Amino acid sequence: MQHDPTGTSPVFLICGKRPAMKPAVAMPTQNFVETLPTEMSVKIFGELDAGSLCSASQTCKLWHHIIEESEQLWRSQCLQVGTICQREVDRDRRDGLSWKVILVRNYTLSCVKRDWLRGQYSHVRSADELMGRTMTPLDAETWGEILQAELDR
Repeated sequence: MQHDPTGTSPVFLICGKRPAMKPAVAMPTQNFVETLPTEMSVKIFGELDAGSLCSASQTCKLWHHIIEESEQLWRSQCLQVGTICQREVDRDRRDGLSWKVILVRNYTLSCVKRDWLRGQYSHVRSADELMGRTMTPLDAETWGEILQAELDR
C-alpha cells in the first residue's frame, strides 16, 4: 500500500467522506454536589468509609461543609465500627457530643482497650515506656475487663 499524500484514510475513501474535525471545546466540569440536592449528596457520601469521608471533606469547601455538618453520615460510621462500646456511645450522646466526636473518641478508646486486653501493656515497668502512645480515660467496667484479662494471663 502506498502512502496517500492527502492524508485520507482508505476507510473514508470507501465511504466517500472526509473525517470531520471537531474543535476541542473544553467542557466545564461540574461538581456533583453543586447539582444534586444535599440529601442525595449525603447518600452518596454515605457509601464512603470514615477515612474516605475525611479525605473527601478536604476536596472543597462545599464538600467539607456537607460532610462535617451531616450527623447522619457520622452516626452511620459510628454504628458500623464494631469495637465501639454502646454504653460509651449512649453516655456521649447524653452529654450532647456530635456523632463525629463520638466516633473519634470511642475509636481511640477501643484501640487502647484492645491493646490492654491483648497484653501490650502487661510488662510495662515505667511511664517512660508509654511515651508516644495514645492513652484515654477508661471507665470502671473497662478496667475490670482489663484486670481480669491480666489475671487470666
